[in-house]
Amino acid sequence: MSNQRVLIALTAVNIAVLTFSLARPGPAGAQGVVPVLRGRALELVDARGRLRASITVLPADPAVRMPDGSTGYPETVLLRLISSNGRPMVKIEGSEQGGGMYLAGESDPTGVQILTKGGSTSLKLSNKDGQEQVIKP
Repeated sequence: MSNQRVLIALTAVNIAVLTFSLARPGPAGAQGVVPVLRGRALELVDARGRLRASITVLPADPAVRMPDGSTGYPETVLLRLISSNGRPMVKIEGSEQGGGMYLAGESDPTGVQILTKGGSTSLKLSNKDGQEQVIKP
């Protein structure tokens, strides 16, 4: 008989907890907007799970050799917007040395590259035939 009393008491407690949970005002989810989202990287994927956009902080690498012949790469923040077939179509980067932006065309190497590094700037235009024009002040 004592087991039956314990089960009745537990049932009454469960009903009380359920009633309190249902009667509580306000949404059960998030209570507000988080003012800041912090992390080392951010990736956005489409409905199929394919990467479509990313913001990444790339570490400095003093040993890397750059296309212009210089050595070293500073810590850089890189934003990429990626097409449905996986090709980066927009790249925007920023570092202590300057910033850059690349807008890709339909086929490689079609694109526009805008660079600032140190005290110099350049604009490079490329078409699908591989023809390039570099504009410097």
